[in-house]
Amino acid sequence: VARMGAKLVSQMMSTLAIVMSAIGQARAAGVPITSEAESLVIRLFQLEGRNLVRLARLFVDDREAAEDLVQEAFIRLARNAARINDPARTPAYLRSIVLNLARDHNRRGLVSLRHGLPRGREIDVGQSIDDELVRDESQRAVLDAVQSLPRRQRDCVTLRYYVELGITEIAATLGVSENSVKTHLQRGLANLERVLAVPS
Repeated sequence: VARMGAKLVSQMMSTLAIVMSAIGQARAAGVPITSEAESLVIRLFQLEGRNLVRLARLFVDDREAAEDLVQEAFIRLARNAARINDPARTPAYLRSIVLNLARDHNRRGLVSLRHGLPRGREIDVGQSIDDELVRDESQRAVLDAVQSLPRRQRDCVTLRYYVELGITEIAATLGVSENSVKTHLQRGLANLERVLAVPS
């Protein structure tokens, strides 16, 4: 456990260094990034980094791919830190970047070719127990059912019940109205109930 904790800290420090380098490069190119914007990016990385990896893991095949996507999301935020007008909306912006990157990742068929996952492996061996997405067959069935939903329903259900966001946060993340979120949640849950119904 101590080794896994040390590895996680090392990975986070490495990603933070890359994010800071992106800010430095943007400044060198003449982008006016304030110290406040820089501090916001660092704070968001510290507060949201792990949750974003967990979110990405619900959409991509393994943890390393998820970490790559989250790193890329923070690099993009760092390069555009000068454009942050409303810090309160930045977490939603980050989540939307992660979701879009995950969709691009899956669309291009990047299914862990460089990671060489063993057949039948559902989660990375190196991840901590509390980060496991699938602990038994019933959870695998639920996750498979969620992933089979239409895109908007899947996004809303995932953000609501796996990431535990409120309706307002989901609406901000997906760029839709709160009523739209409620509708997609209702339809998504109805579809899940139908798919997961056990014949009596």
